[in-house]
Amino acid sequence: MNKLSNAKRAQILGMLVEGMSMRATSRLADVSINTVTKLLVDVGQAASDYQDKAFVNLSCKRVQVDEIWAFVGSKQRNTSETAKALGMGDVWTWTAIDADTKLIPSWFVGGRDAASGRIFIDDLASRLAHRIQLSSDGHKVYLQAVEAAFGGVIDYAMIVKHYGKAPEGNTTRYSPAQCLGVTRGTVAGRPDEKHISTSYAERSNLTLRMGCRRFTRLTNGFSKKIENHAHAVALHMMFYNFGRVHKTLRVTPAMQAGITDHVWSLEEIASLAK
Repeated sequence: MNKLSNAKRAQILGMLVEGMSMRATSRLADVSINTVTKLLVDVGQAASDYQDKAFVNLSCKRVQVDEIWAFVGSKQRNTSETAKALGMGDVWTWTAIDADTKLIPSWFVGGRDAASGRIFIDDLASRLAHRIQLSSDGHKVYLQAVEAAFGGVIDYAMIVKHYGKAPEGNTTRYSPAQCLGVTRGTVAGRPDEKHISTSYAERSNLTLRMGCRRFTRLTNGFSKKIENHAHAVALHMMFYNFGRVHKTLRVTPAMQAGITDHVWSLEEIASLAK
């Protein structure tokens, strides 16, 4: 039975975390698409398990949360009810980032509904050691989820952006509407106004969209299974937190947070899947 060397596994993972598609990775690494898929599943699951155990009792002080859209199989409007039941259609990845260490301690792949928001915020709350200041966008789901998870032991503010009319025409089809203003409001506690922001969360989601092919718009690199989408997100987070040196910090987020003492190599990440 043929078995990939750890160096070969690392090469494949390196291509995936730098935004290459599964088939492009298969061609350049000279392995079958099934090999790439199996490696993604194995390492993605192992990366998720490892971070689940490592991210506990965190001393975060300022946390920002946001959601990023993608789709599995087909966009929501083109997905049958039967396919939706299998996890196809629009999918949202909820992410939280520590504004100081840039660590992403919690994420969740699901819908943009109350149930998903509750799971995500509950998971975030379970990983924190102290009271935090939390910033989110104006998604109303956060209100009930944060209250249920934190009670009154949090300094929480919402940022609501006000947009104008969306651009019309084919050339501006994917252009965002102009932001006309921002309203910051306290929801609970006494958040420091100068730290009410979701900029880091939005920027880390851009990194996810650029670094994970499944999030790239106007391509056919989207996920075909919700499970593989979740594995790809877990792999991205593992590389982002442990293997990629942050340009501002000069270390990885996990090093800045005191979770590890070195930059993880791709070989080390690959070895998570025994």
